[in-house]
This record gives sequence, C-alpha cells and structure tokens, in this order.
Amino acid sequence: MRITTWNVNSIKQRLPHLLPFLDEARPDIVCLQELKCQDEAFPRAEVEAAGYAVETLGQKAYNGVALLVRKPLAVAEVRRGLPGDSEDEQARYIEALVSGPETQPVRVASIYLPNGNPVASPKYPYKLAFLERLRLHARGLLDDETAVVLAGDYNVIPEPADAADPEAWRSDALFLPQSRAAFRALLAEGYTDGLRACDPRDGLYTFWDYQAGCWQRNAGIRIDHLLLSPQAADRLVAASVQKHLRGLDKPSDHVPVTVELSAG
Repeated sequence: MRITTWNVNSIKQRLPHLLPFLDEARPDIVCLQELKCQDEAFPRAEVEAAGYAVETLGQKAYNGVALLVRKPLAVAEVRRGLPGDSEDEQARYIEALVSGPETQPVRVASIYLPNGNPVASPKYPYKLAFLERLRLHARGLLDDETAVVLAGDYNVIPEPADAADPEAWRSDALFLPQSRAAFRALLAEGYTDGLRACDPRDGLYTFWDYQAGCWQRNAGIRIDHLLLSPQAADRLVAASVQKHLRGLDKPSDHVPVTVELSAG
C-alpha cells in the first residue's frame, strides 16, 4: 500500500500535475493539503475518472484537505475536523479508515498544520494548540491497535538537518524550540517519522520557496511528514520524496512524499 502526502497549494492550479502523478505513480491513498476551494469546487469528476474515491474538507480560498483512495479500496469512518476545539472552523484535518480485500486496514489522516507566523500574533498560539490537540487525538487513535498514518504538511522543521540553512529559520514559527518540542511530543506517543526511518541523509527536503531562487539553489526544508503508529511502522517497506515534480512548469512549492506499507 503506497500512501502519499502532497500540499498542492491550490488544487485547481495543480490538477494538471496531480492527474499524471496518479496515473504514473498509482498511489493507493493520497493526502492533499491546501486545496484552496470549497467542497463543491473540488475537481471530483476528474479525480474519480482517474480511479479514486474522494473525501474532502474544503474552505473558500484557504486551507482545505482531502483524501483520495484508489478503487477498489473502501473508505469508512470519515472524520472531518480535529477534535478538541468546537470553535475551530479552519479546514485542516480529515481522517478515514481505508481497507481492501488484500490488505489490513489503515487509518489515514490528511493534516494541514497552521504556519504560525507571525510569531507575535495569535497565529502562533493557535499552531501550538493545534499540535497539542493532534497529540491527544493521535494518542487515542492507538487504542484499537489499527495501523495509523498521520500525513501532511506539518509546517515544522524537526531538526537542523531538515533545512539547507537552519540559521535562516531560527526565529520562524516552523523552527522555534516550542514547535519542534511539540513535534517530538507527538513522536513520543509512539509514532515513527516514516521518511527518516528509511532515509537518514541530510539534504532531504520537501519544500522550496518560490522566492530567491530557492529551488535552483536547493535551499529547501523538510516540513511534509508521514507519522506511523507502531502497527504501521511494522509494515513500513520504503519511503521516498518525489522531488522532480518541483521542476515542473508552475509547480506547487511542496512535493509529494510517499511511504509504502506491506499488506500486513
């Protein structure tokens, strides 16, 4: 089972990239972030024609997450929104149980964590509160011992090795000690960083800013992660970054990251 996370930075803009990716890579589950459209505006017909069921949580012009599940895999128990704050209206979390006739079930979430900048604004406390809500929910998901994959744009640079120029990010919400500590607390609940478990090398990035020639200079950061519960980590076969998609015409500033799990 191949599970991919990808912040597409506007599904309408990136559909010409997404459809060939689905056809060529044939991921079983795709977790999309930053759709920037409401549910009814999602290009559902095109994605369904590519062989995928679609579950979305959209928001006009901002945020938005989706799960694409390749048929004949079945989708159940869809949750829209992260528990813990009934007043949070931002579309940043969608989760479902995915199963098939030849594979053990996997509970998969697509997550778009808040950026948190500027740090002196209410956006940073919201980011930290979201991370704490995610930690508590992630702990609860372990109770039934189903494999869990929490995938998405976390907007957290976990370690200095995850940035080409760590010093440039010292005062940024993505790299502040509190952000990194919250990410480590999530791992401490029993989750494994899927990509790092397979590839510990420096220089492994998932995001390159559009400004200042970051892509051309490979001045990237790693902020897109797939965190695996113990049951999912036991099934981990491989992980990879589809870096070449950043070189396409009018790309997202993020690229897909994929883990492969055994059938279980």
